[in-house]
Amino acid sequence: MTSKNLSLKNKPFLLKPVGKDYLWGGRRLNDDFSKDIPLQPLAETWECSTHPDGPSVVASGEFKGLSLAEVLHLQPKLLGRHYAGLGELPILIKLIDAKKDLSVQVHPDDEYAFQHEQGQRGKTEMWYVLDASRDSQLVYGFSHDINRAVLEKSLYDGTVEKYLQKVPVHSDDIFFIKPGTVHAIGAGALIAEIQESSNLTYRLFDYNRVDKNGKKRELHIEKALAVVNMQGSARPKQPLRVLKYRRGYAAEMLCRCKYFQVERVLVNTERCRELASFQSNSDSFQVLLCTNGCGIMTFGDGEVLLLFRGDCVFLPADSVEVKVHGRLQMLLVRG
Repeated sequence: MTSKNLSLKNKPFLLKPVGKDYLWGGRRLNDDFSKDIPLQPLAETWECSTHPDGPSVVASGEFKGLSLAEVLHLQPKLLGRHYAGLGELPILIKLIDAKKDLSVQVHPDDEYAFQHEQGQRGKTEMWYVLDASRDSQLVYGFSHDINRAVLEKSLYDGTVEKYLQKVPVHSDDIFFIKPGTVHAIGAGALIAEIQESSNLTYRLFDYNRVDKNGKKRELHIEKALAVVNMQGSARPKQPLRVLKYRRGYAAEMLCRCKYFQVERVLVNTERCRELASFQSNSDSFQVLLCTNGCGIMTFGDGEVLLLFRGDCVFLPADSVEVKVHGRLQMLLVRG
């Protein structure tokens, strides 16, 4: 490729996240991922987001200092042909540190959200468990079928927990959460979440907790009852995953749905004299989230990005080829 053609390609850039200090959060996103965000607790970091409730900011390259939302508004072609005219990121990527249990909640689908939430998106999401304590659990649907009257009564009298299906959580587990599925991340779990770009959450139950001002958090029982799937959920099983080996790295598919595709990538070039290579096509952007280890990304005319645990790189559509050297694990997300 000539230098002229290379200059027409789009270059990757680092993102700086926005933090959230929800009451159930802990310290691990600062302590283990060096986020350096002055919040205590630090419950979530929105790593790759154009959502107005938490837009991430470009931290390297020609767009440094602009929000990702501003960049994609100015340069919508960076999203790729699949998202022509959209002008905003269709997905949102988070890191979540659950020191305490999250609220029991449910999300609407696109149709309900569009009709009842001023045209917003619904929320389909996927969790990849980065770490979990020995007794970590999550809520995944109901243990058996339930009707509206019984569910509504249990929500108002605080006994809903007896109907919830609780599932043990282990490092490297994945869970796909469809809209309408009652769910909650349990204490001790450290999770990467990939979801539609939405912040619609209907809380059913919050353990009667109070916030830092001594007030109980708002519940959304009527909206939740309108969207919740009251059928008992099958106990989630971990899917068969197959590693495919390439020069310098191996990759396995974690999740594929209409909204996103997620692979786990394991780079190890310590004994390999050819670096791991990645490149997006003109159809869609890609996002690389480093979940462990560290390395070096090179591209263009000798440009370099240092990659550390927790770093998030946006790879625009029709990108230059990027090469990665080091020993690290990443989630590769495609729109």
